Formats: sequence, structure tokens, C-alpha cells
Amino acid sequence: MQAIQTSYRGLSLLMDLNWDRVLYIATIAFALAAGAFVGSVYH
Repeated sequence: MQAIQTSYRGLSLLMDLNWDRVLYIATIAFALAAGAFVGSVYH
């Protein structure tokens, strides 16, 4: 149980430090998916 709490605390710290990078990657992924969807609809 302590290992789970420690890894969760580490993951939380990692997310606090890198939330902007995660948001950046998620935005790019969403834009690519939206572009693929629009391209498939109008092609």
C-alpha cells in the first residue's frame, strides 16, 4: 500500500511539473484527430 501511495505521490508531482506539456500534447492530438475527421467527411 505504501508503494502505491508513493508512486501516486510521484505521479502527482510529475503532473504538477509537466501539466503544460501534457496539455500541449493533448491539444496537438485533438487537432490532428479533428483534421482527420474533417478530411474524411469532405473527401
